[in-house]
Amino acid sequence: MRFGRAQKDSHIGDADRGKIQQATKTTRLSVFNKITELFGTDAINTDLWEELEEALIGADVGVKTSFEILDRLKAKKPKTRSEMKEALRNSLIEILESVDDTAGKLWGDDELNLNLKMVNSPAVVLVVGVNGSGKTTVIGRLASLYIKEGYRVMAAAGDTYRAAAIDQLQAWATAVGFDVIAQQSGADPAAVAFDAINAGKARLYDLIIIDTAGRLQNKTSLMDELAKIKRVITRQINREPDEVLLVIDSTTGQNGLMQAEVFAKEAGVTSIALSKLDGAGRGGIAFAIAQEYGLPVKFVGVGEHADDLIPFIPESFVDALLLDRED
Repeated sequence: MRFGRAQKDSHIGDADRGKIQQATKTTRLSVFNKITELFGTDAINTDLWEELEEALIGADVGVKTSFEILDRLKAKKPKTRSEMKEALRNSLIEILESVDDTAGKLWGDDELNLNLKMVNSPAVVLVVGVNGSGKTTVIGRLASLYIKEGYRVMAAAGDTYRAAAIDQLQAWATAVGFDVIAQQSGADPAAVAFDAINAGKARLYDLIIIDTAGRLQNKTSLMDELAKIKRVITRQINREPDEVLLVIDSTTGQNGLMQAEVFAKEAGVTSIALSKLDGAGRGGIAFAIAQEYGLPVKFVGVGEHADDLIPFIPESFVDALLLDRED
């Protein structure tokens, strides 16, 4: 299954487009609708620029990124509001596509399937994020995507602080069909990662996905523990994790930007998954993360089912947000 910029015109299926449109409906009809309503007439004046600035900031695009977008639009000198809307669309897509797709080893070539020519099996994905962001659900859905492609998947229950987190991961494993390496609640997460990689290598698994505890940005000890997990992984596979996937709850607003900053620095994040896009998320956080940190959004959660984690296609995402209300 291909995804990313290479497939934005022809490879993304109508089903995924429909899921993105449905997932962003609440956002589109509330926050982003304020933006699309600005283009209802042809007059471009000072009020329009101010209203667009306010609408972008209100959509969680962020002050810095909103100013960057406005500067891009003004440089294109649109003569009508329809031209301005098209310029906005293009600018938003450009921001999402300007990210560094080479940091990780699995998804940088716009492929969902494992790049086994570059990565020795098993490939390892480390999943990080704060409590409640939806990490375990993303792991279950990501595993489902790979299993459907014919790969053997194992997960490590590295969130050992909460017995419920281990139980949740095991429930996903039963439902989707992957194996889990777990220890008792309170065990050393790095030891769980160690056991999972050893088992994955011995049993010839293709992919190991390692869960972690929800790490609060102001908890130095938790960040140190995350660094320890990465060191264990590196020793076991003779390289760093092939992807460090940061899961951000798209309803958290600008707090998600702070999470991206901290985890990018502390964990070496390579990719982003936006969870709960079908909730009350404003959507703009994707642009702020791309513009300020150059991190690519690779997946979005758009529903409640195992197949509701889909590839993030910048063009389809922007078009879904900018649909007119009647669409």
